[in-house]
Amino acid sequence: MPSYKKEKDVLKLLNISRTTLWRLKKKGLPHIKVGDSVRYVIDEVKDWVASEPTTVYQSSLELVNDSPVIYDFDKDKIINNYNIDLNFLFESNYFHLKKILKESEISNLKYSLKNYKDGDLSNQEIVKIFSKEYLKIIQQKYKIQTRTNDYDTHLNNFVNNDKNSIKIIWGDAFKVLRKLESESIQLMVTSPPYFNARAYSQWDNINLYLDEMRKIIRESYRVLDNHRVWVFNVGDIFDNDQITTKSVWGKRRIPLGAYFIKIFEEEGFEFVDNIIWDKGEVESKRHMNNGINYPLYQYPLNCYEHLLIFHKHRLDKTKIPCPVCGSLKVNGNTQSEIGVQSWECKNPNCFIRSPHNRGKRFSLRTNLMQYNHNNNEDNLIESKIINMWRRDIVKFPPVIKINQNGENILGHSAPFPEDIPNMAVKYFTYVGENVMDPFAGSFTVPIIAQKLNRNGIGIEINKDLFRKAILKRINNSINVFESGEAFVEFDAF
Repeated sequence: MPSYKKEKDVLKLLNISRTTLWRLKKKGLPHIKVGDSVRYVIDEVKDWVASEPTTVYQSSLELVNDSPVIYDFDKDKIINNYNIDLNFLFESNYFHLKKILKESEISNLKYSLKNYKDGDLSNQEIVKIFSKEYLKIIQQKYKIQTRTNDYDTHLNNFVNNDKNSIKIIWGDAFKVLRKLESESIQLMVTSPPYFNARAYSQWDNINLYLDEMRKIIRESYRVLDNHRVWVFNVGDIFDNDQITTKSVWGKRRIPLGAYFIKIFEEEGFEFVDNIIWDKGEVESKRHMNNGINYPLYQYPLNCYEHLLIFHKHRLDKTKIPCPVCGSLKVNGNTQSEIGVQSWECKNPNCFIRSPHNRGKRFSLRTNLMQYNHNNNEDNLIESKIINMWRRDIVKFPPVIKINQNGENILGHSAPFPEDIPNMAVKYFTYVGENVMDPFAGSFTVPIIAQKLNRNGIGIEINKDLFRKAILKRINNSINVFESGEAFVEFDAF
């Protein structure tokens, strides 16, 4: 007489969820109804699991000593055992493509996929190709929709071509950004001109300064790629904001860091961190008041600056392919954080599943983080850099620009330390991506980006004042590339 078992016994035996068991019963797993409950004959369950070839879970079940065992397969092993090609992904996703794309866009996708020879590629590489070409079309739709009337084809070709050379764009930062393609820059790093700190950066009052910075930040939101990072170095200053009075008694501590955090947030960015750059010991005798060591006479000097980290997360609910199987049969899951749409794969032939039979969960941001580095050693961050930036208070000296003879050896009055772009480029970009400094100054950011095999781009308004010094510094900093010149120039005035 057969031995009947309850549902909990089968769940334990197969190590699956109740949802998975329900699906297996729908596909024919032997069971009998006893009143309001269900009973199973274990031998029949084992035989069915071992022999049923169409079961979604068959590839992850195997009989060992007459007992079914579920293995936790390695992700890459599963991907490589799931046989697909680009034509299969296109055809199997056609139903969903028709809901998302126009016929002309579907034709363009099909044509672009035909340019690849996928016979010798792994499944993971095939999924990446399909996802890349699909996302190109989705991104191009958004770029066209958000182009400004000032869009400049020649400037955009200049930015994206000849990636072996540093790109120098002469012009006003706001006007240049207006001419650029939406979401075409993968990282922005800068130290803005401080309010009335230099002869070449003067405003009538602090409000006019902040209004101008706001316009640039607003336009940078459009130009920065989605789910990417802005690294903004700014220090608080002691000056007259020229709102109440222009007299010397109007000088005060102006918290530029706080003002800029507010502006970035109001323009759509997410504030992530305020890393403190400790510039070292102060050398000035200010505020010591000739040794009058009594209350209200002494006050510390500012010896730090802010490295403000912002993320751009533009909410996009357009379906994206599962990074495991390439299927567009996905459901919106939730927002993993504000502006980041998460998805769950519903393809029954995708074998990356949770213990409770949930499909692969992913977002455009997690795909960017998990699958774009390609195990490329050039994308690895050295332990030395990670250890240096492990704390959110980091100490390194400012740039020494004046030599012992009193000469400015860099030719610029506000040079940028290399430590900041070195961290930012390695932490927030992959090889080959676009890195821009909209207030390039001495062009430290583009120089570091180019040295790290990224596309270094800088905007500078003071062409007459700094061109000679900038070109000299680039030539002294950059070795000869495999091809092309050390720099190329574009006049956007």
